[in-house]
Amino acid sequence: MKGRGGPRQPGGGRQIAGPRHQERSRQRHPGARAAQSRTAAAEGRERRRPHDGGSPHRAAASAPAAPLPTGVQTVAATADESGMRVDRFLEARFPGLSFSHIQRIIRKGELRVNGKRVDGKDRLEAGAAVRIPPLKLDAPKPRSAASDADEKTRQFLRSITLYEDDDVLVLNKPMGLAVQGGSGMTRHVDGMLEVLRDRDGQRPRLVHRLDKDTAGCLLVAKTRFAAAALAKTFRSRSARKIYWALVAGVPRPRQGRISTFLAKEEREDESLMRIAHHGEKGASHAVTYYAVVDTAGAKLAWLSLKPVTGRTHQLRAHMAHIGHPIVGDPKYFTKENWELPGGLQNRLHLLARRIAVPHPRSGEIDVTAPLPPHMQQSWNLLGLDAKRYDPIEEAPEE
Repeated sequence: MKGRGGPRQPGGGRQIAGPRHQERSRQRHPGARAAQSRTAAAEGRERRRPHDGGSPHRAAASAPAAPLPTGVQTVAATADESGMRVDRFLEARFPGLSFSHIQRIIRKGELRVNGKRVDGKDRLEAGAAVRIPPLKLDAPKPRSAASDADEKTRQFLRSITLYEDDDVLVLNKPMGLAVQGGSGMTRHVDGMLEVLRDRDGQRPRLVHRLDKDTAGCLLVAKTRFAAAALAKTFRSRSARKIYWALVAGVPRPRQGRISTFLAKEEREDESLMRIAHHGEKGASHAVTYYAVVDTAGAKLAWLSLKPVTGRTHQLRAHMAHIGHPIVGDPKYFTKENWELPGGLQNRLHLLARRIAVPHPRSGEIDVTAPLPPHMQQSWNLLGLDAKRYDPIEEAPEE
C-alpha cells in the first residue's frame, strides 16, 4: 500500500502503473512501449498483518447496532449512509439479519424508500425516509457447534487474505466460491464475513462482486465509514481493476476497446447477458479495454482486461462477442469444433488480478492476486510467464 507507511499486501511492492494517455481512444489504445519489461511482484510471501507494524488507518468509532423493530418504523438515512445500497444499509443498521431475509422484505415491497418500492442494489440519499417492517433474527445455532464452525471459517478467511488494515480487507477469492447467497446456496463469502463481526455489532461488508467461478481480488469494507467511501469510489469509477484471462484464438487487433450494450436474457435453466441495442429496455452500456499479453500459437491468447464499467458477466460476454470466449466458460463458450488442449482443466480461466483504489482515509490500496491453481497449471503447460509486462497499463482512463 502506498502512503505514509501503511501496511502492504504480500507479494512484494505494488505494481507501478504506466504513463497515462492524454487523449482517449475511441476504437483502440496505442501499443505498449516494449522498451522496458516490468517484474510482477513475487507471490506467496507471508502476509504482514497491519497490527504488527502499526497501521495509520484506524477504525472509526461505530455506533451500537440498532435493536430490531417489532413494528413498522421509518428512519432517515444519514450523511455517512448516502450512496449506500439499500441491502447494505439494512445489514449495517441491523447486524444479524440474514441475507435471505433482507432480500425477501425488499422483494415483497415491505421496505420502502420515500414511499416507493426499491431494489436491493438501489442507492440511498442522505435524508431518505426508509420504511422498515418488523424484523426477526434467524434462530441461533447451538453455541458449541457454532464456535467450532466459526473458528474454521475465521482460519479459512485468514488463509485467503491478501491485505488487511483497520478499514479494509482484500481477499483472494477461490474459484467456485460464491460471493453471495442465492437459491440453494449455503456457503458464500458474505455469509462467512459474519464471523468477523466486532464487539459493536459491525460486520465487514462486500464492496463489489465477483462471479462464482472468477478467482482473485475481492475488496471488503470492515467499517461503515469505509463501506460508504468505497461505494462512492466505485460509483465514480475511480477503482482500477485488471483481470487476466485465457481465451480461444488471438484477437485482432491485439489491443482494443469493446463498447456494447448488455441486457439480461432469462432462459429455461439459467440467465446470461446478451448484446443489446441502445435504448432497449434493461440494456446497460458496457466498456472493456483488452490487450494481448502473450500467445500459445494461434489457438490461445493470454489477455489482460480492464473493465471501465462493471456489468454482470461483462468480460465474459464481451470476449464471446468478439469471437474469443474465455477458456472453460460454461455459459459463453460456444465455439464449434474447438477442442481444449491436453492438460488444461475445463474451468473458467478468469482472474481478478489486481485492484487499486484510493484508501478511505489516505493513500492507496493496490493489491495483486496470484494465479489460481488451474490457471497456474495452464500457464506452466503453455510456457507463459506471469512476470511478463502487462500492456493494459497503457489503456486510457475513462
